Amino acid sequence: MDVSVVIPAKNEAENLKLLLPELADYISLDRVIVVDDGSTDDTAKVCEALNVKTVKHAYSKGNGSAIKSGARAAETEWILFMDADGQHPPSAIPALIAHSKKGADLVVGARSAEAQASVGRSLANGIYNKLSSMMVGHKILDLTSGFRLVKRKLFLEFIHLLPNGFSYPTTSTMAFFRAGYSVDFVPFEGKKREGKSHISPLKDGVRFLLIIFKIAILYSPLKIFFPASMVFFFGGISYYAYTYIEMGRFTNMSALLFICSMMVFLMGLISEQIAMLLYKD
Repeated sequence: MDVSVVIPAKNEAENLKLLLPELADYISLDRVIVVDDGSTDDTAKVCEALNVKTVKHAYSKGNGSAIKSGARAAETEWILFMDADGQHPPSAIPALIAHSKKGADLVVGARSAEAQASVGRSLANGIYNKLSSMMVGHKILDLTSGFRLVKRKLFLEFIHLLPNGFSYPTTSTMAFFRAGYSVDFVPFEGKKREGKSHISPLKDGVRFLLIIFKIAILYSPLKIFFPASMVFFFGGISYYAYTYIEMGRFTNMSALLFICSMMVFLMGLISEQIAMLLYKD
C-alpha cells in the first residue's frame, strides 16, 4: 500500500528507540516521517541512526502543527498517523489497512476504555463520542484517537481547519463526516498510560466546553443552538404563565428569556451558514 507513517514527537527519544524497530516489521522505515517538535533530547539522533526522515521544528509548535508538517512532507496516497509514546501498537496497522481497502477514506483506531489515560479522560471521551454520534447519526467509537489512516489528498482539504494543539483528531473526524467522506473505526488494544492524571477541573473543563462547541460548529451548529434556544423559549413561556397567574402581568425576566431564545437561534442559524461555507468546495 502506498502509505507513509507520520509520528509527531517531542522529547521521545527513549520511546522511539522501542517503537521504530517494532514499526519496521510492518512498514519500511524509509516511509516513516518523524516530526521533531522542538525536542531537546536525542530524538533527532535516534531517527538519524535508523535512517528515518525527520522534519524539524525550531521550537515547539504543538501536536496539531506537527501533524500538519508531516502531512505536507508526505508524498504517498495514504498517511498513517500514530503517537511516539508507544500507545499505538504497530501490530494494529494491518487491520487499519484492511478496512481502508473496503472503501473507507478515514480509518480510526478506537481505544478500549482500559487504554485511556485516566478515569476522568475516559469519561470525557465517552461524552465526546456520544455527542458526536448523535450529531452525525453514526456510531463514533473514538473521536479523539490520534491513531488513524487517511487519504492524504482528502486530509489536505481540511488542513486549514486543524488547530495547532491536541484536538486535531476531533476536527478532522467531524470534517470528514460533514463532507460526506467514508469514516470507519477499528478497535485495538492500546497500552495504558502510566502515572497520575494531570487533568485540571478548571482548565480541562473549559477545554471540554470548547471541544463541544467545536464539534457542533464543524458539523451542524443548529443541532446544538436550536435545543438551547428552546430551553430559553420554554423557560420564558413557563415564567410568563407563572407571573400572569400570580401577578397578572408580563415581567422583564420573561422578556429577557424570549430575547435570549431568539439570539441563540439566530447565532445558530448564522453558524450553520458559516459551516456550509467551510465545505463549499
